[in-house]
Amino acid sequence: MILVLGGTSDSLEICDILNKRKNLTYKLSVTTSYGEDLARKHAKEVITGKLSKEDMITFIEQNNINKIIDATHPYAVEVSKNAIECAKEMKIDYLRYERKSLIEDITYENKYIVNSIEEACKIAREKGNNIFIGTGSKNLPQIVDYIPDRNLIVRVLPTSEVITSCEKLGLNADNIIAMKGPFSKTINEEFYKHYNIDIVITKESGINGGFLEKVDSCETFNIPVVIIARQQMDYPNVINDINELEKL
Repeated sequence: MILVLGGTSDSLEICDILNKRKNLTYKLSVTTSYGEDLARKHAKEVITGKLSKEDMITFIEQNNINKIIDATHPYAVEVSKNAIECAKEMKIDYLRYERKSLIEDITYENKYIVNSIEEACKIAREKGNNIFIGTGSKNLPQIVDYIPDRNLIVRVLPTSEVITSCEKLGLNADNIIAMKGPFSKTINEEFYKHYNIDIVITKESGINGGFLEKVDSCETFNIPVVIIARQQMDYPNVINDINELEKL
């Protein structure tokens, strides 16, 4: 039995690949009810909720897991660390699927590459008043705390849970764009123009996350973009080409 750690569109594609292999069984783990809704269109067995290291070990024991495929978000480093430790302690296989980094492909010069939310907010606060937040909702409490005196435009998933969390942070309808991506370059340009955006904060989310489109849209208007780089992880076994999973 394989445990697939999900939370990305890549994990759903991995499920589609595993579904073709009748000799393989797996369970897909996601953290949110929204993720579960998407997951059940691809996987028969879905578990929902955050797994601590202890939860993961218990799950591995109870379900006879012999392999972990880690397809979590590139910034969900704590989950990956837990999975690596669990695999080592339980003496089972661990495989990380990681979206290829695209930072080296960016030729746009008006960019700042940083390693933390705090660094990103410091630069954005110094450079702009109307700041577009393209990092999702997870880090919004930090961002609002670091940039309390600027106009933030946040683009988040259109779920009641996420919108409520935004409102609790003091963001209202003027600040919230509730839409599901990824978004084309043209759509991003319209957002930047409509909200008179001065600077954009984003993560290096990869092709499926619409990362290049966000950066290319900044180049159209010569808007500076602050890119929060991924934390470097020493994965014991990692692939960047999803087609390699066909060899399982």
